[in-house]
Amino acid sequence: MPDKTMIHWDAHMCLALHPQASFAPIDQLRACGLNHVSINVGMDMNPVAQIMAVMAGYRATIAAHPDKYVQVDNVGDIERARAGGQISIAFDLEGALALLEQPDMVALYAQLGVRQIHFAYNRNNPVADGCHDVVRGLTPLGRRMVAAVNAAGLLMDCSHTGRACTLEIMAESSQPVIFSHANPLTLVEHGRNITDEQIRTCAATGGVVCISGVSGFLGVAQPTAADVARHVAYVADLVGVEHVGIGLDNGFLQPELDDTPPGDFDAGYWWPPSAGYGNAIADMRYAPIDTWQQLPQALQAVGLSAEETDSVLGGNMLRVATKVWHGQPA
Repeated sequence: MPDKTMIHWDAHMCLALHPQASFAPIDQLRACGLNHVSINVGMDMNPVAQIMAVMAGYRATIAAHPDKYVQVDNVGDIERARAGGQISIAFDLEGALALLEQPDMVALYAQLGVRQIHFAYNRNNPVADGCHDVVRGLTPLGRRMVAAVNAAGLLMDCSHTGRACTLEIMAESSQPVIFSHANPLTLVEHGRNITDEQIRTCAATGGVVCISGVSGFLGVAQPTAADVARHVAYVADLVGVEHVGIGLDNGFLQPELDDTPPGDFDAGYWWPPSAGYGNAIADMRYAPIDTWQQLPQALQAVGLSAEETDSVLGGNMLRVATKVWHGQPA
């Protein structure tokens, strides 16, 4: 059952992008002591119709099991879920194409349960640059989108986004910015990983860098809690432990459910082999869910105190969400 004394917060994970997706992985997280998780509801390759159907299905599953799940509107819902032994769930959107170039769409997604968003999924779009595309910068529309995200009280995320573009987003945002699932480039050379400059700039906004548990970004074949802890320690040493969190980015496919984006979908475009992806992301491996049970010991093994460990496992993300979602001081 969940720990009643602190918050364990996973800043990003992926279920099958299908209205009938199984919530069994969420149940496993809950059994491991997780109090809150953010679930992806769509990426730039997913059209609005698919994203809306996914959100409707996810919301229906959450509503049908009030004994297990709580849909998050605010930080109070996270506290309520923890007290009741449930796991609270928020949605996140990966990319700006679903905003249809209309800043007003941000508030609509917020009403449907989206609580964090980043603007590009690996490739450029009319709003921002992707991390695997040519450098161009945050567009004028992108600047208006940052303001819309701030106004709607959503977490401004910079994962999957071009490096120079993230610096512009962070300069533009009036609120703390996060990387919900990103790892330090200094430890592992990969286009999805982020530079020390990006990490320092995120911390300067008051934000949090959440470490991913994906094999290619950790630089190991089979990720473990110790591998995640090594990346946590690097960021903590660079900018302070108060700016590190966890977003394991676990992905769960269901072979019986087809969640392939409709139309002429080209996986090699979104995950280019030239950027280090073999067979798109099919060869990626994820830190198992029970990593959450091993992380406290792994973090203390790299020198974090018990209090610092609690901050990394959820306290830091709770602090930022409290400010962004409620406008309270961090």
